[in-house]
Amino acid sequence: MDWGTLHTFLGGVNKHSTSIGKIWLTVLFIFRVMILVVAAQEVWGDEQADFTCNTLQPGCKNVCYDHFFPVSHIRLWALQLIFVSTPALLVAMHVAYHRHEKKRKFIKGEIKNEFKDIEEIKSQKVRIEGSLWWTYTSSIFFRIIFEAAFMYVFYFLYNGYHLPWVLKCGIDPCPNLVDCFISRPTEKTVFTVFMISASVICMLLNVAELCYLLLKVCFRSRRAQTQRNHPNHTLRESKQNEMNELISEGGQGAVTGFPR
Repeated sequence: MDWGTLHTFLGGVNKHSTSIGKIWLTVLFIFRVMILVVAAQEVWGDEQADFTCNTLQPGCKNVCYDHFFPVSHIRLWALQLIFVSTPALLVAMHVAYHRHEKKRKFIKGEIKNEFKDIEEIKSQKVRIEGSLWWTYTSSIFFRIIFEAAFMYVFYFLYNGYHLPWVLKCGIDPCPNLVDCFISRPTEKTVFTVFMISASVICMLLNVAELCYLLLKVCFRSRRAQTQRNHPNHTLRESKQNEMNELISEGGQGAVTGFPR
């Protein structure tokens, strides 16, 4: 899996994210992707080769391993990261489409006065409002759903987040109830708890960002409604602000020109 390509895509989305979204991306790559690539694969290694049972019955070891570990931890975490990162690509596609439309209008001469050249359009930060707000909030919502779903699937498949030292297996073709052992169960439990904790942190960051966007749009709509209901009051406030600025500038000029 090329994690560098994924980082490039999400790095483009990060330019248009909120501060909480930037923190989420940092946690995703430092505490999840890097740990998965650098450390977790070394800890798990060849899981099935390190799985042993106290029987020589042919097929018993393979059946017991498939029963206790239907999906590899590494592959499940990689699949989780892909699903969690995919909604962010929708935001990147939306921003790319928005810029493409601006480029088309600029070439036609419809917005010549707003931009100097096409490079300025590429470097412009797109605000999270309008249709992009819906795309961005939808991506956060699906990230929360995917995080919660994978945490439940993980708990359901492995009967919790703790790896026991001894596994009791009595599935055919095992002759009786046999004991099976996995290598480094304590170390694997630590990594499992760490990855689950990182998932919880990412999910909490997503919830916080979603609440922030909802509160922001509520305040924005309330401000717009206030301006519609009291246009004269808003006009007086703007004129008063202009007068204060003029007085401030005049006062500064008088002080600057005062002879010593």
